[in-house]
Amino acid sequence: MNVLFLSSWFPCPPDNGSKLRVYHLLRALAQEHKVTLASFTFGSARPDEPDGLAGLLSALYVVQVDPFLANRTGLLRTFLSTAPVASRPIPAMSQPVADLLQAAHFDAVIASTEIMAHYALSAPSGPARVLEEHNSPVRWLWERFRREEAPVQRMRCWLSWQKHRRYEARLLRQFDLVTMVSEADRTATKEAIGAAKTAVEVVPNGVDCHCNYPGIAKVRPYDLIYSGALTYSANYDAVCFFLAEVLPLIRREVVGVRLTITGATDGVPLHNLPLDESVCLSGYVDDIRPYVSSAAVCIVPLREGGGTRLKILEAMALGTPVVSTTKGAEGLDVVHGKHLLIADEPERFAAYVVELLRRPELRQHLAENARRLVEQEYDWAGIGRRFVSLVEGAVRRRASEALP
Repeated sequence: MNVLFLSSWFPCPPDNGSKLRVYHLLRALAQEHKVTLASFTFGSARPDEPDGLAGLLSALYVVQVDPFLANRTGLLRTFLSTAPVASRPIPAMSQPVADLLQAAHFDAVIASTEIMAHYALSAPSGPARVLEEHNSPVRWLWERFRREEAPVQRMRCWLSWQKHRRYEARLLRQFDLVTMVSEADRTATKEAIGAAKTAVEVVPNGVDCHCNYPGIAKVRPYDLIYSGALTYSANYDAVCFFLAEVLPLIRREVVGVRLTITGATDGVPLHNLPLDESVCLSGYVDDIRPYVSSAAVCIVPLREGGGTRLKILEAMALGTPVVSTTKGAEGLDVVHGKHLLIADEPERFAAYVVELLRRPELRQHLAENARRLVEQEYDWAGIGRRFVSLVEGAVRRRASEALP
């Protein structure tokens, strides 16, 4: 196959969840087929250092624009728009994609996230069109609406959910294949598109078990870790919740507890967080593994968001036990008490963290089971093969439909 892959995130270095997913799916495709990548590049992206993609891609085209920033607009325009403003086409990307589609025949055009959907749909009717999504925006908006209590904000959330539900129903029906990271996201997507012939399949998030393994760093027995950029609203909400309602309860039981929060904080209202000398904001780090591996417990107090948590899979692969909310562990085939501990109430969440800090044997029990699980079910090698197989199937179906 000859494949055109369109990405909102340039995957090198693979230093956040979206980049990691794109990186490993691209590698899997490029090991079997001819792949051209067209991608936006911004932030920490290094297109001149494609790391593990070097020599695998047939061609690489980058547009030095941050699509999230370029499409940022005022509240009124966002409110009046019938489509997500983040998904509006940017001419700097539209033209190179048009040139690529005119210059070569592609068997499949893959859009990574809805932000790239418009560019994929500009392709002629011949190639199979694939949307590789990282979560279900409609499901996330629905959950935000249900959680919101303030009347005005609740109405805004309801309107956002309704607009995106209609938009997604129109959009996704134009693709031959849509892949989602969890069964819950798949179900929400199927409900959105109704009886359309679009195939919707689960391609879960994963972890590279070869690069992530236990023992990378010596464990510090009173250290906690939360990995995730606070520029992402779900991460910021999780940290607010943990610092205000959970961490004080842990400190009453265990002296000397320290928390490290990794990831970008640019533009984040840090003054709203109850920070002190025991909380370290590391900012962006080149290699997250030593931070996670050295922690006694990985906390995932998420209360909103979609998809599945790469931070949990990474911690499991690195041998660091996890305490998560139900939302944080959503979509993963995990069992409470076997692979991790799950709690939603602050008191119970704190109690589980304290128990892990005090019981090394429990940490070891969870770590061993979790590592075994990710090796069997969540290694990117197997997930990549599934994704390639699904794309190949979409191409075959498209070819058969074109026969007289």
